[in-house]
Amino acid sequence: MAEITTLESYCNELLRVREFTDYCPNGLQVEAGPREAGRIVTGVTASQALIESARELGADLLLVHHGYFWKGEPAVLTGLKGRRVRTLIESGIHLMAYHLPLDAHPEVGNNRRLGDVLGLPEPHPVSGRPDELIWCSEFHPPLAVGELHRRLREALGREPLHLSGGRDEIRRLGWCSGGAERELARAREFGFDAYITGEAAEPSAHLARELGVEFFAAGHHATERYGVQALGELLATRFGLEHRFVDVPNPV
Repeated sequence: MAEITTLESYCNELLRVREFTDYCPNGLQVEAGPREAGRIVTGVTASQALIESARELGADLLLVHHGYFWKGEPAVLTGLKGRRVRTLIESGIHLMAYHLPLDAHPEVGNNRRLGDVLGLPEPHPVSGRPDELIWCSEFHPPLAVGELHRRLREALGREPLHLSGGRDEIRRLGWCSGGAERELARAREFGFDAYITGEAAEPSAHLARELGVEFFAAGHHATERYGVQALGELLATRFGLEHRFVDVPNPV
């Protein structure tokens, strides 16, 4: 067993939470029951389905990438959000969430782990900023566009949306997990021949063609499954906890 405050403090320090300006609170979001945890369930989004799975598995702590209390959303705990929070408290399950700090971390972060899953050579951030969210990799010799498409499909278990920029090969690849389609506009600034993120927007096809960049929307959920798993495993190993990752299906 480990104190919830100890787990939160460790994660806050590891992920350098104070160095990020985020859209939601990072760390403990819902406190429920005894302040110790022996069993952790991790998942991408704190949906009702994930909470129910955590309850069935006897979790003391639910650790996610997408939690609650986002900027701009109603603050009241009614309706859907009220039901989720009520289920957590009634089940004695604490909720911890880490958003941008988990995307950026150089070891357990979503971007690093996505690069590893895809077998990309020497994945690294495009800048030295601790809050850098865009990562890159280079291929020598160049990688065929079709090979990247195949890697995405097989590694993530879904067909990515590919918007062609007219290239056959990739020398420099950039990516940012989740919903970072707007960063496609900066692809040429970073010298990217291809760019991967989770979602596409209406301008994405035009930008890909006009910039000459191969754009892949591989799924917001699919590209962000790996960081929270890595963090959960790290906590389990360091503090002697049980850990289980639950992947609630999501086609987006």
